[in-house]
Amino acid sequence: MALKLGAYTACLHDRPLTEALDILQANGLTSVEVNTGGFIPSPHCPVDLLLSSATAREEYLATFTDRGMELTGLNCNGNPLNPLPGVGPKHADDLRRTIVLAGLLGVKNVVTMSGTPGSDPDAKYPSWVVNPWDGVYMDVLDYQWGVAVEFWKEIDALARANDVRVAIEMHPHNVVFSPVTLKRLVDETGATNLGAEMDPSHLMWQGMDIVASIKWLGPLVFHAAAKDATLCPGADIRGVLDTSFTRVPADSPGKVPTGYGFWCNSWPENPAWKFVAVGVGHDVAYWSEFLQALADVDPDMAVNIEHEDAAYSQTEGLALAAKNLHSAAERL
Repeated sequence: MALKLGAYTACLHDRPLTEALDILQANGLTSVEVNTGGFIPSPHCPVDLLLSSATAREEYLATFTDRGMELTGLNCNGNPLNPLPGVGPKHADDLRRTIVLAGLLGVKNVVTMSGTPGSDPDAKYPSWVVNPWDGVYMDVLDYQWGVAVEFWKEIDALARANDVRVAIEMHPHNVVFSPVTLKRLVDETGATNLGAEMDPSHLMWQGMDIVASIKWLGPLVFHAAAKDATLCPGADIRGVLDTSFTRVPADSPGKVPTGYGFWCNSWPENPAWKFVAVGVGHDVAYWSEFLQALADVDPDMAVNIEHEDAAYSQTEGLALAAKNLHSAAERL
């Protein structure tokens, strides 16, 4: 038994699936995670076709197995609780369809985010509460958790019916953004098929101990991402809750959508933190400890690189991450 090292193909969305797989294979990666909806399109997974045709599913899976690779996860990151009518309902529907598809494909894990509702039943926009020292924000959280629990009970039942596990990425801007909030969601829903996708990068810049987080969650860690982050000099005056982002023009090429009419903003010039290739923010020894902690939970767990380091091209960053991840695995 050994950890399955691979990559999430979102960083190669401008290339056909077969070319993306060849790039992963050239870097010694055998585990693959593809996008199926939510924030970004799904060029590497024809969801409608695969839901409707057993033959198409067989041919699709053969694309991986013929290369000695395994499709280990379907990724549907989004905000299914967003009150905006062009975002929340679509992301929720994408998630439901992804769970059904995962069951049909025999893919065990679906990766997503918990989402964030508005502050109250009449809210137009999502509202993320960070530090509820003011009592009014406890009312907001009570409402939001009520919405989240109701939704995720339904999703847990759907996942159970399809023999699929839903691995939630603990990501700021969501009600679940830490091990404590992940455990709260599982406890309050009584879930059997909800757990964590251990993406360490978002916990790193919040100041958490990643190995301690893995050990604390234990068997609730279903799936993992290999993604690094580092604090920057800008943290001295910005802190990690900085809001100094700027808008990206609507006609800007390469903008990343987050919903109808919305997309990712630009980072500050001197950010408090940033995503970097695996091994750039934390050394190989650190990543070896990360992999060991995951292996202690499940020695067959999939660990997929998510490349978002703007300092490197798609293929350069992926190659660097793969090299360092392999080096970390060799130390186990």
